[in-house]
Amino acid sequence: MGEESPKAASAPTGAVFLSYASEDVEAAARISAALRAAGIEVWFDRSELRGGDAWDRRIREQIHDCRLFIPVISANSERRDEGYFRREWRLAVERAGDMAEKKAFLVPVVIDGTGERGTSVPDKFRELQWTRALAGETPPAFVERVQRLLSPEATTMIRPATRGLSGAVTPKPLRAPWRSKPALLVVVVAAILVAIAYVVVDKFGPSKRIASSSTTGPTSARPQSPAALEKSIAVLPFADLSEKHDQEYFADGMAEEILDLLVKIPHLNVIGRSSSFQFKGLNEDLRALGAKLGVGYIVEGTVRRAGDKIRVTAQLIDTHTGADVWSDGYDRDLGDVLALQGQIAAAVARQLQIGVGADQPPSLRKLTSTEAYTHYLRGLSAYNRLNTEGTAEARSEFEQTLALDPSFVRAAEHLALTGVQAALNQVDFAAPEWRQAQEAAAQALRVDSDSAVAHAVLGVMHAEFEFDWAAADAELNKALASNVRDPVTLDFAARLAIHRGWRDEALRRIGASLALDPLNPYALETRGIIYYLSGDYPSAEGDVRKVTQISPTFFGAHCIVGNVLLARNQPEAALKEMDLETSPLCFLVGHALAFHALGRNAESDRALSELLRESVNTYPWWPTGVAMVYAYRGETDRAFEWLEKAYKIRDPDILLWARYDPMFVSLHQDPRFAALVRRMNLPNDR
Repeated sequence: MGEESPKAASAPTGAVFLSYASEDVEAAARISAALRAAGIEVWFDRSELRGGDAWDRRIREQIHDCRLFIPVISANSERRDEGYFRREWRLAVERAGDMAEKKAFLVPVVIDGTGERGTSVPDKFRELQWTRALAGETPPAFVERVQRLLSPEATTMIRPATRGLSGAVTPKPLRAPWRSKPALLVVVVAAILVAIAYVVVDKFGPSKRIASSSTTGPTSARPQSPAALEKSIAVLPFADLSEKHDQEYFADGMAEEILDLLVKIPHLNVIGRSSSFQFKGLNEDLRALGAKLGVGYIVEGTVRRAGDKIRVTAQLIDTHTGADVWSDGYDRDLGDVLALQGQIAAAVARQLQIGVGADQPPSLRKLTSTEAYTHYLRGLSAYNRLNTEGTAEARSEFEQTLALDPSFVRAAEHLALTGVQAALNQVDFAAPEWRQAQEAAAQALRVDSDSAVAHAVLGVMHAEFEFDWAAADAELNKALASNVRDPVTLDFAARLAIHRGWRDEALRRIGASLALDPLNPYALETRGIIYYLSGDYPSAEGDVRKVTQISPTFFGAHCIVGNVLLARNQPEAALKEMDLETSPLCFLVGHALAFHALGRNAESDRALSELLRESVNTYPWWPTGVAMVYAYRGETDRAFEWLEKAYKIRDPDILLWARYDPMFVSLHQDPRFAALVRRMNLPNDR
């Protein structure tokens, strides 16, 4: 579609024209945002205007002048026999007919499971490679492909930037949106735990290395190669067939470890655990599941354990046909489980070798302690419960693992992550948890100096506990250089970028995480928060509502949606959304804000009083949330009193919400606010 409405000026060259059915506007907006984040100009009409001679003439001019034409294909476009997008498709095909055969112009994108056969599209589309971008979640490889297909002068469209520390490019600071009715942004950013189930593996490969020539702030990740779009795989949770059905943690761990080995194979796109494990226990057609995950192959299997003997079956399935490509069964001693995981991953790689050209994973050592490995898998299962009790249980299991086998680097990495999780959800001063995370990260680095998770943990600690941004940048750069495909590292990097106000860099980093794990609710929440803080409320609401669809009880998500609705001046709708919140503090903060926005001051007072009681007696870990309420209500001194509490306990939200959430706009001109920002070693760049 065109830009917003017809304009008299001639169309600039080098742009991409995005054509879609109106029902697919949200997915098209995500594709547009991903391309624009890479500096690519996109003609994308968000308006509902259709018809009119001037408008029609403008669309024709844009299709005539654009460098690439991207038709968005979906079940929505398939259902519609008529629509202006079909006229656009016809005009684009007519223009392509005047071009040389070798010239790339049409780049079809499918945003759901719609197949190529029998689809109501121009015949010319079927002659071309189709890219799949589930719900508009645009793979970095596709962005790279578009950049390459554009003419050489497209390089002038990359946004200019100035040099910052260590020669890196300094991103444009984030600006807080100015609104008359801002509201709460709830919860500590849970997104730093986006892929807590992942264990970082060895270095990835030259095609995925850090692109220092295009970085902003700390180094950015390069997009994947276009071949990765066709070489995609997901690993489903394995089924526990043990006699007592008490080995679910072992079956899940087997699948997860195989997934981590597959991640190490160059040029193979492996969907993250958070997405693939959402289908655990569901008897879903694998072809439909492949379309939802955007993968060509799926690995599934079973585990049966009796004492120290295990039997594992695994099979590789083509999601286009539903047919088995390969299957095998293995009987092993438990001590051989690591080698067995490598053997299964290698077998999968061999089966895909013609299309993938994959290298086999490296050989793995024999377990030095089966007891240590059992503790590790139990810890992993507890950690993935994503709650306080699970974190405490996981910490104990990982500590027992390391007591039995100090060289078990993955246990040390996860122990470090439990420390970060505890620090960010502290019930008291966070120093002990941060120190525990630091010690565990140091232990992991003694075994593997390239541990991406360990470097990422140290980076977050330097930033959020010490406000040492140079040290944080150095550690995050090491983490990304070690493994650019680890979602937890990418999410930590996005977190630090948004703390610094680097919106575009944060979006690139979280976009890379979502490309690896498209249904991960934590990553979607992170991106929604970034959109919210930069004033893009429709995109923010779209992302966080998707979180609530994936996980209706997701901690804090309903209050984030409520916050967005308040920012859009819809307080009644916001209050209804706040009613769905399961987090006690978020519930109270949200209601104090929504009632105040509605002018129901007595009810706002009651919610605030209860919030104060809970914050003092039960949940003292979120003083920034209390400060939000006071700032929104215009009680400046009380707001600064609670911001000081947040600074003392290192509540991470003070770095972000106090500086960029519109809730705090009333404080920004107060000298105390500038002094607080200086104490965090950040520029007062609102």
